[in-house]
Amino acid sequence: PATGGPRTARPALAAAGAAVLAVAVTAAGQAVPVRDAAADTVRIAVVQGNVQQPGMDFLGRPMLILNNHVEATLELAEDVEAGRAERPELVIWPENASDLDPYRYPEAYAAIDRAAKAVGAPILVGALVDHPDREGYVENQGIVWDPETGPGASYTKQHPVPFGEYVPYRDQLSKVVTRLQRVPRDFWPGESTGVMDVGPARLGDVICFEVAYDEIVRDTVNDGARALVIQTNNATYGNTGQPEQQLVMSRLRAVEHGRAVVTAATSGISAVVAPDGTIGQRTEEFTQDVITADLPLRDEITPADRIGSVPEWVLAMVGVLSCAAAFATGRRGRAHGVNRTDEKRQQQ
Repeated sequence: PATGGPRTARPALAAAGAAVLAVAVTAAGQAVPVRDAAADTVRIAVVQGNVQQPGMDFLGRPMLILNNHVEATLELAEDVEAGRAERPELVIWPENASDLDPYRYPEAYAAIDRAAKAVGAPILVGALVDHPDREGYVENQGIVWDPETGPGASYTKQHPVPFGEYVPYRDQLSKVVTRLQRVPRDFWPGESTGVMDVGPARLGDVICFEVAYDEIVRDTVNDGARALVIQTNNATYGNTGQPEQQLVMSRLRAVEHGRAVVTAATSGISAVVAPDGTIGQRTEEFTQDVITADLPLRDEITPADRIGSVPEWVLAMVGVLSCAAAFATGRRGRAHGVNRTDEKRQQQ
Protein backbone atom coordinates (compact mmCIF):
# COMPACT_ATOMS: atom_id res chain seq x y z
CA PRO A 1 0.00 0.00 0.00
CA ALA A 2 1.18 3.50 -0.83
CA THR A 3 0.49 4.77 2.67
CA GLY A 4 2.46 2.04 4.36
CA GLY A 5 1.43 -1.16 6.03
CA PRO A 6 2.70 -4.64 6.87
CA ARG A 7 4.72 -5.00 3.66
CA THR A 8 6.62 -1.73 4.05
CA ALA A 9 7.13 -2.34 7.77
CA ARG A 10 8.88 -5.67 7.23
CA PRO A 11 12.17 -4.28 5.82
CA ALA A 12 12.38 -1.75 8.65
CA LEU A 13 11.76 -4.45 11.24
CA ALA A 14 14.36 -6.69 9.62
CA ALA A 15 16.93 -3.89 9.61
CA ALA A 16 16.20 -3.09 13.25
CA GLY A 17 16.49 -6.75 14.17
CA ALA A 18 19.83 -7.04 12.39
CA ALA A 19 21.12 -3.95 14.18
CA VAL A 20 20.03 -5.32 17.57
CA LEU A 21 21.68 -8.66 16.78
CA ALA A 22 24.93 -6.95 15.76
CA VAL A 23 25.00 -4.93 18.98
CA ALA A 24 24.22 -8.05 21.05
CA VAL A 25 27.03 -10.05 19.43
CA THR A 26 29.50 -7.22 19.97
CA ALA A 27 28.44 -6.76 23.60
CA ALA A 28 28.67 -10.50 24.24
CA GLY A 29 32.43 -10.27 23.75
CA GLN A 30 32.65 -8.00 26.79
CA ALA A 31 31.20 -10.78 28.93
CA VAL A 32 34.23 -13.01 28.27
CA PRO A 33 36.83 -12.33 30.98
CA VAL A 34 40.35 -11.34 29.88
CA ARG A 35 42.70 -12.86 32.43
CA ASP A 36 46.29 -11.69 32.34
CA ALA A 37 47.79 -12.51 35.75
CA ALA A 38 51.26 -14.00 35.25
CA ALA A 39 52.34 -17.24 36.89
CA ASP A 40 55.93 -15.99 36.67
CA THR A 41 58.13 -13.85 34.43
CA VAL A 42 61.35 -14.11 32.43
CA ARG A 43 63.76 -11.33 31.50
CA ILE A 44 64.08 -11.08 27.71
CA ALA A 45 65.88 -8.98 25.13
CA VAL A 46 64.53 -8.53 21.59
CA VAL A 47 67.19 -7.59 19.03
CA GLN A 48 66.22 -5.71 15.86
CA GLY A 49 69.40 -5.59 13.79
CA ASN A 50 67.95 -3.73 10.77
CA VAL A 51 68.66 -4.29 7.06
CA GLN A 52 70.53 -2.47 4.32
CA GLN A 53 67.43 -1.29 2.45
CA PRO A 54 63.70 -2.02 2.13
CA GLY A 55 62.25 -4.07 -0.69
CA MET A 56 63.12 -7.34 -2.43
CA ASP A 57 66.86 -6.65 -2.25
CA PHE A 58 66.99 -6.14 1.51
CA LEU A 59 69.69 -8.79 2.06
CA GLY A 60 72.66 -6.84 0.72
CA ARG A 61 76.01 -8.61 0.87
CA PRO A 62 76.32 -12.00 2.66
CA MET A 63 76.60 -11.82 6.47
CA LEU A 64 75.38 -8.20 6.54
CA ILE A 65 72.10 -8.86 8.35
CA LEU A 66 73.67 -11.44 10.64
CA ASN A 67 76.45 -9.03 11.61
CA ASN A 68 73.85 -6.35 12.35
CA HIS A 69 72.20 -8.63 14.90
CA VAL A 70 75.50 -9.80 16.32
CA GLU A 71 76.72 -6.22 16.78
CA ALA A 72 73.51 -5.15 18.53
CA THR A 73 73.75 -8.18 20.82
CA LEU A 74 77.41 -7.46 21.61
CA GLU A 75 76.48 -3.89 22.54
CA LEU A 76 73.82 -5.27 24.87
CA ALA A 77 76.44 -7.56 26.42
CA GLU A 78 78.74 -4.57 26.98
CA ASP A 79 75.90 -2.69 28.72
CA VAL A 80 75.30 -5.71 30.94
CA GLU A 81 78.97 -5.99 31.90
CA ALA A 82 79.10 -2.25 32.61
CA GLY A 83 76.03 -2.45 34.84
CA ARG A 84 73.93 -0.27 32.54
CA ALA A 85 71.49 -3.09 31.78
CA GLU A 86 70.21 -6.21 33.48
CA ARG A 87 71.36 -9.49 31.97
CA PRO A 88 68.54 -11.12 30.00
CA GLU A 89 67.66 -14.76 30.59
CA LEU A 90 67.03 -15.22 26.88
CA VAL A 91 67.47 -13.22 23.68
CA ILE A 92 65.16 -13.25 20.65
CA TRP A 93 66.32 -12.56 17.11
CA PRO A 94 63.88 -12.22 14.20
CA GLU A 95 63.18 -14.35 11.15
CA ASN A 96 66.11 -14.43 8.69
CA ALA A 97 68.44 -12.84 11.25
CA SER A 98 71.08 -15.18 9.83
CA ASP A 99 71.17 -14.81 6.06
CA LEU A 100 73.52 -17.82 5.80
CA ASP A 101 72.89 -21.39 6.94
CA PRO A 102 74.91 -21.61 10.19
CA TYR A 103 75.25 -25.38 9.78
CA ARG A 104 76.96 -24.98 6.40
CA TYR A 105 78.92 -21.75 6.83
CA PRO A 106 81.46 -21.75 9.69
CA GLU A 107 81.61 -17.94 9.72
CA ALA A 108 77.87 -17.73 10.41
CA TYR A 109 78.11 -20.40 13.14
CA ALA A 110 81.02 -18.57 14.79
CA ALA A 111 79.27 -15.18 14.70
CA ILE A 112 76.11 -16.50 16.38
CA ASP A 113 78.13 -18.45 18.92
CA ARG A 114 80.16 -15.37 19.77
CA ALA A 115 77.00 -13.33 20.40
CA ALA A 116 75.44 -16.03 22.61
CA LYS A 117 78.61 -16.42 24.70
CA ALA A 118 79.00 -12.65 25.07
CA VAL A 119 75.49 -12.03 26.32
CA GLY A 120 75.53 -15.19 28.44
CA ALA A 121 72.03 -16.31 27.46
CA PRO A 122 70.42 -18.56 24.85
CA ILE A 123 69.35 -16.87 21.62
CA LEU A 124 66.35 -17.84 19.51
CA VAL A 125 67.89 -17.38 16.06
CA GLY A 126 65.90 -17.04 12.85
CA ALA A 127 67.78 -18.67 9.97
CA LEU A 128 67.32 -20.24 6.55
CA VAL A 129 68.66 -23.79 6.67
CA ASP A 130 69.22 -26.21 3.79
CA HIS A 131 66.93 -29.22 3.98
CA PRO A 132 69.00 -32.18 5.18
CA ASP A 133 67.47 -34.71 2.80
CA ARG A 134 65.77 -32.90 -0.08
CA GLU A 135 68.19 -31.26 -2.47
CA GLY A 136 67.27 -27.71 -3.48
CA TYR A 137 64.81 -27.10 -0.61
CA VAL A 138 65.31 -24.77 2.33
CA GLU A 139 63.69 -24.58 5.78
CA ASN A 140 62.70 -21.39 7.58
CA GLN A 141 63.72 -22.10 11.15
CA GLY A 142 63.89 -20.71 14.65
CA ILE A 143 66.92 -22.28 16.37
CA VAL A 144 67.63 -22.26 20.10
CA TRP A 145 71.33 -21.36 20.40
CA ASP A 146 72.82 -22.08 23.82
CA PRO A 147 75.96 -20.15 24.85
CA GLU A 148 77.62 -23.37 26.03
CA THR A 149 76.28 -26.16 23.80
CA GLY A 150 75.48 -24.25 20.59
CA PRO A 151 72.45 -25.00 18.38
CA GLY A 152 69.78 -27.23 19.86
CA ALA A 153 66.01 -27.48 19.42
CA SER A 154 64.48 -25.86 16.35
CA TYR A 155 61.13 -25.05 14.79
CA THR A 156 60.46 -25.12 11.05
CA LYS A 157 57.77 -22.85 9.63
CA GLN A 158 54.71 -24.95 8.88
CA HIS A 159 52.95 -22.69 6.40
CA PRO A 160 55.30 -21.23 3.77
CA VAL A 161 53.80 -18.41 1.72
CA PRO A 162 52.94 -19.36 -1.89
CA PHE A 163 54.79 -17.28 -4.50
CA GLY A 164 56.86 -15.75 -1.71
CA GLU A 165 58.53 -18.79 -0.15
CA TYR A 166 57.63 -21.41 -2.73
CA VAL A 167 56.27 -21.38 -6.26
CA PRO A 168 53.42 -23.77 -7.09
CA TYR A 169 53.83 -25.37 -10.51
CA ARG A 170 57.27 -23.75 -10.70
CA ASP A 171 58.35 -25.32 -14.01
CA GLN A 172 55.24 -24.11 -15.82
CA LEU A 173 54.63 -20.72 -14.21
CA SER A 174 58.25 -19.52 -14.16
CA LYS A 175 58.32 -19.62 -17.96
CA VAL A 176 55.32 -17.29 -18.13
CA VAL A 177 55.95 -15.06 -15.07
CA THR A 178 59.69 -14.44 -15.05
CA ARG A 179 59.55 -12.55 -11.72
CA LEU A 180 58.95 -15.89 -10.02
CA GLN A 181 62.57 -16.73 -10.74
CA ARG A 182 63.45 -14.32 -7.92
CA VAL A 183 62.28 -17.09 -5.56
CA PRO A 184 65.21 -19.42 -6.34
CA ARG A 185 64.38 -22.24 -3.90
CA ASP A 186 61.19 -23.60 -2.41
CA PHE A 187 60.69 -23.71 1.34
CA TRP A 188 59.89 -27.07 2.90
CA PRO A 189 57.11 -26.98 5.54
CA GLY A 190 57.57 -28.20 9.10
CA GLU A 191 55.25 -30.71 10.69
CA SER A 192 55.13 -29.77 14.38
CA THR A 193 54.41 -26.75 16.55
CA GLY A 194 57.19 -24.45 17.70
CA VAL A 195 57.02 -25.12 21.44
CA MET A 196 60.60 -25.06 22.74
CA ASP A 197 62.48 -24.38 25.94
CA VAL A 198 64.48 -21.20 25.40
CA GLY A 199 66.49 -20.86 28.58
CA PRO A 200 64.07 -20.92 31.52
CA ALA A 201 60.96 -20.21 29.42
CA ARG A 202 58.76 -22.56 27.41
CA LEU A 203 57.93 -20.44 24.38
CA GLY A 204 55.85 -21.03 21.28
CA ASP A 205 57.56 -19.92 18.08
CA VAL A 206 55.33 -18.71 15.22
CA ILE A 207 57.10 -17.45 12.12
CA CYS A 208 55.90 -14.37 10.26
CA PHE A 209 52.37 -14.57 8.83
CA GLU A 210 51.65 -17.87 10.56
CA VAL A 211 50.20 -15.50 13.15
CA ALA A 212 47.26 -15.07 10.75
CA TYR A 213 46.33 -18.78 10.87
CA ASP A 214 44.06 -19.64 13.79
CA GLU A 215 44.97 -23.31 14.02
CA ILE A 216 48.75 -22.80 14.10
CA VAL A 217 48.67 -20.36 17.01
CA ARG A 218 45.98 -22.34 18.86
CA ASP A 219 47.88 -25.63 18.53
CA THR A 220 51.05 -23.93 19.75
CA VAL A 221 49.32 -22.71 22.91
CA ASN A 222 47.59 -26.02 23.52
CA ASP A 223 50.95 -27.81 23.21
CA GLY A 224 52.25 -25.87 26.20
CA ALA A 225 53.54 -22.48 25.09
CA ARG A 226 53.56 -20.08 28.04
CA ALA A 227 54.20 -17.07 25.78
CA LEU A 228 54.30 -16.58 22.01
CA VAL A 229 57.13 -15.33 19.81
CA ILE A 230 56.42 -14.03 16.32
CA GLN A 231 59.70 -14.06 14.39
CA THR A 232 59.19 -11.99 11.26
CA ASN A 233 61.02 -10.27 8.43
CA ASN A 234 59.07 -7.22 7.25
CA ALA A 235 61.87 -5.64 5.22
CA THR A 236 60.17 -6.56 1.94
CA TYR A 237 57.11 -4.57 3.06
CA GLY A 238 58.98 -1.62 4.54
CA ASN A 239 57.16 1.71 4.77
CA THR A 240 53.79 0.12 4.08
CA GLY A 241 50.94 -0.72 6.44
CA GLN A 242 51.96 -4.38 6.71
CA PRO A 243 54.14 -4.17 9.86
CA GLU A 244 51.36 -2.31 11.70
CA GLN A 245 48.84 -4.88 10.45
CA GLN A 246 50.95 -7.73 11.75
CA LEU A 247 51.35 -6.03 15.12
CA VAL A 248 47.56 -5.75 15.37
CA MET A 249 47.37 -9.50 14.68
CA SER A 250 49.79 -10.07 17.56
CA ARG A 251 47.56 -8.02 19.86
CA LEU A 252 44.54 -10.06 18.79
CA ARG A 253 46.36 -13.33 19.49
CA ALA A 254 47.47 -12.08 22.91
CA VAL A 255 43.88 -11.48 24.00
CA GLU A 256 42.56 -14.58 22.27
CA HIS A 257 44.98 -16.94 24.01
CA GLY A 258 45.82 -15.01 27.17
CA ARG A 259 49.52 -15.04 26.31
CA ALA A 260 52.15 -12.35 26.06
CA VAL A 261 53.35 -11.99 22.48
CA VAL A 262 56.83 -10.91 21.42
CA THR A 263 57.15 -9.70 17.83
CA ALA A 264 60.77 -9.77 16.68
CA ALA A 265 61.34 -8.14 13.27
CA THR A 266 64.52 -7.61 11.29
CA SER A 267 63.63 -4.02 10.38
CA GLY A 268 60.57 -3.34 12.55
CA ILE A 269 58.09 -3.27 14.07
CA SER A 270 59.38 -5.27 17.04
CA ALA A 271 57.20 -5.16 20.14
CA VAL A 272 56.23 -6.75 23.43
CA VAL A 273 52.47 -7.20 23.84
CA ALA A 274 50.91 -8.06 27.22
CA PRO A 275 48.28 -10.83 27.55
CA ASP A 276 45.53 -8.17 27.60
CA GLY A 277 46.65 -6.82 24.22
CA THR A 278 48.39 -3.66 25.40
CA ILE A 279 51.73 -2.79 23.81
CA GLY A 280 54.43 -2.39 26.42
CA GLN A 281 57.32 -1.47 24.13
CA ARG A 282 57.86 -1.18 20.40
CA THR A 283 60.51 -0.07 17.94
CA GLU A 284 60.44 2.16 14.90
CA GLU A 285 60.97 0.80 11.40
CA PHE A 286 64.43 0.64 9.84
CA THR A 287 66.33 1.31 13.03
CA GLN A 288 68.70 -0.89 15.01
CA ASP A 289 67.27 -1.30 18.47
CA VAL A 290 67.06 -3.62 21.48
CA ILE A 291 64.00 -4.04 23.69
CA THR A 292 64.34 -5.49 27.20
CA ALA A 293 61.34 -6.50 29.29
CA ASP A 294 60.03 -8.85 31.93
CA LEU A 295 57.83 -11.20 29.90
CA PRO A 296 54.81 -12.65 31.74
CA LEU A 297 54.40 -16.42 31.43
CA ARG A 298 50.97 -18.01 31.75
CA ASP A 299 49.53 -21.54 31.79
CA GLU A 300 45.78 -20.90 31.86
CA ILE A 301 43.85 -21.96 28.77
CA THR A 302 41.21 -19.59 27.34
CA PRO A 303 37.75 -20.47 25.93
CA ALA A 304 39.17 -19.87 22.44
CA ASP A 305 41.76 -22.60 23.05
CA ARG A 306 39.15 -25.04 24.34
CA ILE A 307 36.44 -24.44 21.76
CA GLY A 308 38.70 -24.00 18.75
CA SER A 309 37.09 -23.44 15.37
CA VAL A 310 33.56 -24.56 16.37
CA PRO A 311 32.11 -20.98 16.43
CA GLU A 312 33.55 -20.31 12.98
CA TRP A 313 31.88 -23.39 11.52
CA VAL A 314 28.60 -22.61 13.27
CA LEU A 315 28.56 -19.04 11.94
CA ALA A 316 29.47 -20.27 8.47
CA MET A 317 26.58 -22.75 8.55
CA VAL A 318 24.20 -20.06 9.79
CA GLY A 319 25.30 -17.84 6.90
CA VAL A 320 24.77 -20.59 4.33
CA LEU A 321 21.36 -21.53 5.75
CA SER A 322 20.33 -17.86 5.87
CA CYS A 323 21.22 -17.43 2.19
CA ALA A 324 19.30 -20.57 1.32
CA ALA A 325 16.27 -19.41 3.31
CA ALA A 326 16.39 -15.97 1.67
CA PHE A 327 16.60 -17.55 -1.76
CA ALA A 328 13.68 -19.88 -1.04
CA THR A 329 11.58 -17.04 0.40
CA GLY A 330 12.32 -14.89 -2.63
CA ARG A 331 11.23 -17.64 -4.99
CA ARG A 332 7.99 -18.18 -3.08
CA GLY A 333 7.37 -14.44 -3.08
CA ARG A 334 7.89 -14.20 -6.84
CA ALA A 335 5.66 -17.23 -7.43
CA HIS A 336 2.96 -15.71 -5.24
CA GLY A 337 3.17 -12.45 -7.17
CA VAL A 338 2.87 -14.23 -10.51
CA ASN A 339 -0.19 -16.15 -9.29
CA ARG A 340 -1.92 -12.96 -8.13
CA THR A 341 -1.19 -11.31 -11.48
CA ASP A 342 -2.75 -14.27 -13.31
CA GLU A 343 -5.82 -14.08 -11.08
CA LYS A 344 -6.28 -10.38 -11.84
CA ARG A 345 -6.02 -11.02 -15.57
CA GLN A 346 -8.61 -13.76 -15.37
CA GLN A 347 -10.95 -11.46 -13.43
CA GLN A 348 -10.54 -8.76 -16.07
